[in-house]
Parts: sequence; C-alpha cells; structure tokens
Amino acid sequence: LRLQPRCTRAVLPLGRPMVRLVLPQTQAFVPLAPFARAMSPSAPLSVPLRTSSTHVVDDLEKALQSAAQMEQTSVTLKATLETGLGLLLPDNQSSALSRRQRTLIQIANFLRRELPVRLARRVVELKSLPGGLDQMPSVQRVREWYQHSFVAIRRSDPVVCAESEARFCALLEEIYERHAPTLVTMAHGVYQLKGQMDKEHGPGFDFGARSEIHQFLDRFYMSRIGIRILIGQYLELHRAPQAEGYVGLINRHTSPAEIAEQAIYDAKYLCERTHGDAPEVLIYGRSDGTFTYIPSHLYYCLFELLKNSLRAVTEYHGVDSSLPPIKVIIADSESNEDVVIKVSDEGGGIPRSHMPRIFSYLFTTATPAFGTNNAAFSSAGDHGTDSPLAGLGYGLPISRTYARYFGGDLNIMSMEGYGTDAFLHLSRLGNRAEPLP
Repeated sequence: LRLQPRCTRAVLPLGRPMVRLVLPQTQAFVPLAPFARAMSPSAPLSVPLRTSSTHVVDDLEKALQSAAQMEQTSVTLKATLETGLGLLLPDNQSSALSRRQRTLIQIANFLRRELPVRLARRVVELKSLPGGLDQMPSVQRVREWYQHSFVAIRRSDPVVCAESEARFCALLEEIYERHAPTLVTMAHGVYQLKGQMDKEHGPGFDFGARSEIHQFLDRFYMSRIGIRILIGQYLELHRAPQAEGYVGLINRHTSPAEIAEQAIYDAKYLCERTHGDAPEVLIYGRSDGTFTYIPSHLYYCLFELLKNSLRAVTEYHGVDSSLPPIKVIIADSESNEDVVIKVSDEGGGIPRSHMPRIFSYLFTTATPAFGTNNAAFSSAGDHGTDSPLAGLGYGLPISRTYARYFGGDLNIMSMEGYGTDAFLHLSRLGNRAEPLP
C-alpha cells in the first residue's frame, strides 16, 4: 500500500507489521506434550511424527480436547480499551511495579488462560472439516501452526513479575508472526478443494452451494480476528510512545473521513495500475466526526468496498468513457447507535441471481491474482494490495466478518443495469461482545 504519513497507523493490518515466513512444505510435526514434567526447558517444541511416541501424541490429544471443552471469554471493545488504560486493576493491590507494568501482567495472565482455549477449539475443528477440506495440505499446515502455538503457551511460565511478563511477550511476538499468513494459507486450501471438486463434479459444479464449508470459514475467520486482536492489542501496548489517541490497536478518535481518504488513495492507485484509469471518489456527509474503534478494521472494509466499486465502474463504462464518480456518504452523530458509511457506485450492479452468493468464499467476477504462483502462499500476509487474496472473492465475506466482530454489519443493495450501494454499519457504543464461535 502507498501510505500517507498522517494515516499510516490506520492502514496497517491490526496495527502490526507482517513478516515473511519460510514454511515447511512436506514434513508434518507433532508438538511434544506441554505438561510432561520430565521435559527439559530447552527441549524443542516439536519433533517429527515418525519419532513421536504414542503416549505423547495421546497426551496432546487429551490436552487439546480438554481445553476445547472450556468456555471462551468474550470481550467487548469497551472492556479492551478500559483494560489497556489500567482502569480494571484491583484497587487494593499494593506493588512496587508501575501501573503500566501491572496492566501488562494482568493482560498477560488473561491471555495465558484464554488463548489455549481458543487455539484448541480451532485445532479440534480443523481435524474434521466438511467436504474433505481438512485433507488439503494448506489446511493441515494451518492446523500445525495452531497446535504448535497451543503447546508453546501451555509450556510458558506463570506471569508473576516483569521478567516473566517480558518472556511471555516475546513468545506472543513469535506466535503473532507465525500466524500472519493464516488467512491466505486457508484461502489456498479452499481453492485447492474447489479445484478438486470441479474435477470430480465437472465445470458446472456450484461451490457456493456447499453452505457447511462457508459456515465453517465464517466461524474460523471470526475466531482468528479475535485471537489477532487479543495478541495484537497486548503487543501494541508494549510499544511506547503510542500515537495520540491510541490505546494499543484502538483509537479513541477514529475519523471515518480520514480513513476513507486513505482507502480511496490506495484503491485508486490499484485501479489505475490495473486498468489505466479510475473514477473520482467523493466524500459526503459528516467529515469531522470521530468514535472509538480499531482503524485497521475500518480501513480494510472501506478499501475492499472501494476496490470493488472502482473496478465495476471502470469495466462497465470503459476507460475511454466518462467515468461517473463513486460516492462515500458518512452518517454519524454522537446520539447515533451506529456510524453508517455508504459506498455508492454506477458500475452496472449485480444480477439478482448472484445476490445470495456475494458473501460466499471464492465467489468473484474478477480473475484470481494467483493460479500458478503457489509459492506466494507461503509468505504472504493478510491484506496487502498485492496479496493472492486479490480477486479471490474473499473481500466481501471477510469485510462483513470484521464489521460484525464488534456488533456492526455489512449489507449490499444492487440495481442491475445501474449500480450498487454498500452499507457499512459500525457500533459506536463499543459494548457488543465478540460473537465467539
């Protein structure tokens, strides 16, 4: 992405940089049991499958099943913000540690209890997916990442002081980077399954009709967003000084208009690079309003909606024609329940028969950005403009998941032959608990 300095933090995926990882291609690994008392602290986290003893694998399976049965703790944006500010610390606690350090220890202990439960649920679910999705190599790789992280956290020392908190932070840094390519890698697995089903059932096979696969993906990506926020918020609180208004990933003065400007700039650049031209994008409505939100979530949703509209207008009218502008309308007031943003285009609309499938994964009218370049999947992050997700049909369903995470929503209204209106609803109140699967 081309970043304008005044909005740089808003556009980073979850406020954290992504790094390129070299991933194992063929050999499967099974982590050692995290609760083995005789294990040396310096022992490796994983061993090749062929050398693992049966009881170690059985113990790990029991630990995963036990953790997966535990209740998850749903959080709200408001509670996440107040915890980051240190407002939820016990009043009667006397300690030589600073308030900031006690806050980090409090969050670290919560994550040490909560993350294994969430990771274990995903590992268990990834072992029995519909349609043979669990047999895809990319999906198996993701399962190994989750299993590895589960073991690492279970083996970590209790967080009781500044030194143990620093070690736990370093561990979560490693886990955060390990899981950076998860979205793209899972997309590759779904793409592999679709190709396999197309061969088995013929080119007329409707992958969008496999509702059980799409329901799983909705649950998986909702859970992933939650895990990324919990870890990313904690890691970001370690970084000082933070930009004005920020508490971890959360900005108490998020400006929809400013983030829309950044998304417009980046989406137009991508459209011009691809098609040679791009229509104007105009912002109407409340341009001076702010609210408490995670800017990277809002940016991702707007960028995806604008990217779709710019492509639709350019292809429908042609680059040699006069391109009608796209309108971004912001409806916001301190008394409103939601901040509502409408992206309206004259790009020809969507056929009514396609509307039930627009939030299905892999449903797209664009050409996927990958096909033969499978190597990209081992190193790509989530949301770059050059990501293999581009053109894959993930933009709308993932955007809706981001919107719904804290109680918002994304709705599409279309008029075939004219254009499309997308309505993005974001809760102002911050009291909606995450909808944990």
